[in-house]
Amino acid sequence: MTTTQDPHLSAIRDVEPVTPEGCGECLRSGGRWVHLRLCLTCGNVGCCDSSPSRHASAHAAGHGHPIVRSFEPGEDWRWCYVDEAYV
Repeated sequence: MTTTQDPHLSAIRDVEPVTPEGCGECLRSGGRWVHLRLCLTCGNVGCCDSSPSRHASAHAAGHGHPIVRSFEPGEDWRWCYVDEAYV
């Protein structure tokens, strides 16, 4: 996997997951998710784009928080929604 030096890396903070048990929006609405993403600006946990509601990308677009990392066990990659690239 190729990564890039991304100007949005400055948005990364030391965060704790707001809802470590799963996607916060899905938990509130009774929805389901496929995989989880952690917002590295605020700690929001959202579901991936393969999930029915795509809460992680909606959060990124609505809040201007560009970078997430996988919140799946054993995965450590990060993704920038703005540049559509691994970082």
